[in-house]
Amino acid sequence: MELEQDAHWMRQALAQAQSAALAGEVPVGAVVVKDGQVIATGRNAPVLGHDPTAHAEIVALRAAAQRLGNYRLDGCTLYVTLEPCAMCSGAMLHARLPRVVFGATDPKTGAAGSVLDLFGHAGLNHHTEVRGGVLAQECGALLSAFFRARRTQQRAEALARHPLRDDALRTPDAAFAHLPGYPWAPHFISDLPSLAGLRMHYLDEGPPSAARTWLCLHGNPGWSYLYRRMLPVFLAAGDRVVAPDLIGFGRSDKPKKEGFHQFAWHRQVLLELIDHLDLRHTVLVVQGAGGMLGLTLPMAMPGRFAGLLVMNTLLATGDAPLPPGLVQWREICAKKPLYGVGRLLARGNPHLQDEECAAYDAPFPDRGYRAALRAFAALVPGQPHAGGAAVSRAARGFWQRDWQGRSLMFVGAQDPVLGLPVMQALQRDIRGCPPPIVLPQAGHFVPEHGQAIAAQAVEYFRP
Repeated sequence: MELEQDAHWMRQALAQAQSAALAGEVPVGAVVVKDGQVIATGRNAPVLGHDPTAHAEIVALRAAAQRLGNYRLDGCTLYVTLEPCAMCSGAMLHARLPRVVFGATDPKTGAAGSVLDLFGHAGLNHHTEVRGGVLAQECGALLSAFFRARRTQQRAEALARHPLRDDALRTPDAAFAHLPGYPWAPHFISDLPSLAGLRMHYLDEGPPSAARTWLCLHGNPGWSYLYRRMLPVFLAAGDRVVAPDLIGFGRSDKPKKEGFHQFAWHRQVLLELIDHLDLRHTVLVVQGAGGMLGLTLPMAMPGRFAGLLVMNTLLATGDAPLPPGLVQWREICAKKPLYGVGRLLARGNPHLQDEECAAYDAPFPDRGYRAALRAFAALVPGQPHAGGAAVSRAARGFWQRDWQGRSLMFVGAQDPVLGLPVMQALQRDIRGCPPPIVLPQAGHFVPEHGQAIAAQAVEYFRP
């Protein structure tokens, strides 16, 4: 009998939730019942009311208290379609509510057993009876439909702001949902002159006025996910972190043709991004192909850069043979273009979980999205007149003679592409750079061991 009554009143709460959805609010509804009658109703209204406390439960509790002329709600039961949060649970306890019944659980903020259990806290001076799961499927379905529609609308709005060019692909946003260790909000830009409408993704975390900014450039076939172990350390120091996805990688648009990717073009996009974001007091953080491009940037805007953190990369000037490992990597990209990105990362980083490997694969759901992966190995200048060779030689002169900042270098001893001799040659070309710090267990993708590196860098580059 009680179960039937609870289902009856929960349907009344569902009607309130549906009204909230029609108003554009998250569909949560509540009713307060006393002596077999609804004495108050409530629906979510924080958006319309500009009120962070206007959850359905709070609205219903306030109305019930006014109806009874007493903030103590003796003899009342509150029905709500979603497990109460900590704020609402606290209000129910403060109201001495005898009983609360909820529908769907809330694994993110639920305070009736999902995330924490305020009602079961033995030290509190009031204990409210709790029953969950009443019409849970219907309550949950209403929430799921609402958020599904909102995601569709957000995707449509994003596409309107950044329309997709006919000659490019865009990895669906769903591919980047719930990536392990990567909680940061995306930022997009498409109005840089060189982008010509292509959408570029970047992370931008920390205060814009921070005393220090870390500009983190990934290599091939990585993306900004590569720096997820370093970002928290930089942010904990109070710094700003900017980590773009190069066009063709990560959440950035992916031109369909390999020939689109040219050294000078990618470099110009990065220069325009730095200028647009007005990055100052910047430590340039580079790895792999991110260093091939990134090491040519400071000479064009030396006043913006104060430090260099370099990991397993090279400055390819075209006047020296390419390292054998890099030549082999080029052959792999040409002969086996559908290699598994996550599997490649795991080969040198056995500590990676399956979910992390899947995150590296996420930007490239099929062959059509992989033009940059095929093209980038060939972008490394191997001849004096190759694209990027002349600017790289100019950059070498800058690092040898004009660089005024501090430098720090790490090398993965297990790197089959760019090992210690390559990094030692680069170190000799960087004015004032100390010898590279060798990480015995690290391979090519050194930032996968980045937490300790970031901690050391925070102290080394302290303003």
